[in-house]
Amino acid sequence: MTAVFLAGGSSVCDRPRSMAPMIGWGQAMPLFIQGADVINCARAGASSKSFMERGRLSWILDHLTPGDLLVVCFGINDMRPVDGLYAAPFGEYQSVLRRYVTEARDRGAHPVLVTPHERRVYDRFGNLRRPLRLYPAAMREEAQRLAVPLIDLNEWSVGWWRRLGPDGTRDLFLHLEPGEHPNYPEGIADNTHLRAHGAAECARFVAGELRAQGLLPTDWFRNLEAVIDADRVIPFLDDAVFEQLTKERVAGGMK
Repeated sequence: MTAVFLAGGSSVCDRPRSMAPMIGWGQAMPLFIQGADVINCARAGASSKSFMERGRLSWILDHLTPGDLLVVCFGINDMRPVDGLYAAPFGEYQSVLRRYVTEARDRGAHPVLVTPHERRVYDRFGNLRRPLRLYPAAMREEAQRLAVPLIDLNEWSVGWWRRLGPDGTRDLFLHLEPGEHPNYPEGIADNTHLRAHGAAECARFVAGELRAQGLLPTDWFRNLEAVIDADRVIPFLDDAVFEQLTKERVAGGMK
């Protein structure tokens, strides 16, 4: 069966039950794709560079077959000024993306670039700031240069975040009061990571663009117009399974 491999960081990755209700949008993708296996290889904390250097891209490449998709979404961690993560947007970041594209094409697979959704950052007047701006722009430029399909999740999310405003977006992200959820007894205010509804709608947009751009057959999709109770239908991995997959999906395994 055709596979859709997801490469990305924490905004994309599956989450174990111990981290609920935090969800990456890749965790919601199987809700919308029925004709292909979704293999979510995204990992929390990964940048485009660290994902490659730690053997996670190599694991995907070892399992890619002709006709598969490699969906690549990085940028949030690439901007962090940390050794091993940082990649300048119009420099190393683009060259690393080029590597993903070239390696996928060499195996007869189809690369797809997805700009990361924007973070929830507003100024004191309620205007949405765009801290990721240069990375989506660099990805758009590289996609055009390489003639790679691009899904502009960043621009779509900016429109949604602006319509909802600071108050309306709060419930999309991991904002919890003390005692509201047993996994976060002291509460949390996280403006990067999503909860179920936000993740599901991001996944719906990505899947819809895969269909619109003809990257998978139309009848391989489902639920694109359906009303979904995301809190009920998105499953979480058992922690032991999550840890095992994290260790296994690296070239050579157990890293």
